[in-house]
Amino acid sequence: MVSIKKGGILFKEGEEMTGMYFVHSGVVKVHKQWGQKELIVRFAKNGDIVGHRALGTDSIYPVSGTALENTTACFIPLDFFISSLKINYEFMHWLMLFFAEELKQSERKMRNLAHMSVKGRVAKALLLLQSKFGTKPDGHIDLLLSRQDFASYTGTTYETVFRIITDLIEQNIIAVEGKKITILNENALELLTNDA
Repeated sequence: MVSIKKGGILFKEGEEMTGMYFVHSGVVKVHKQWGQKELIVRFAKNGDIVGHRALGTDSIYPVSGTALENTTACFIPLDFFISSLKINYEFMHWLMLFFAEELKQSERKMRNLAHMSVKGRVAKALLLLQSKFGTKPDGHIDLLLSRQDFASYTGTTYETVFRIITDLIEQNIIAVEGKKITILNENALELLTNDA
């Protein structure tokens, strides 16, 4: 088990793969450089695997993993992981299904970046984050993100996210208190994703 403080890096884009991680507690952002910008590919929480995208012929991490809060994770060395796959067919089958689902989600995200309006992408991101992380008793999404990280997740700029969030607040679709975001009108967000 490894402990990573908030802001600590589990693995870095471009480095040789040494293994992968299963998140035990905390949240990890999986991100990559996209020109001069950072693009957040996904967020991982307890029970999620990260660092696996380097599996393949070159074994180079194509993304980075950074802890968004103090995180503990189980590190699995690459050799042990490969050996486990060779003898545990159920695990290999599960991993194949996991990769297939992750590929579908990545393709959807790329399609959304290309074809969905920015407002639609922001609405979709809010719905996905609520679905993945749930809500706290007071109703806010159980993930505290900076506006910059939220912008990187939606593939847009900080200024654009700020403007859209302000607009959604004015329309009483969401409420924001610091980094806490509460969805007040889920149907309105769904409509924004469909209109996009």
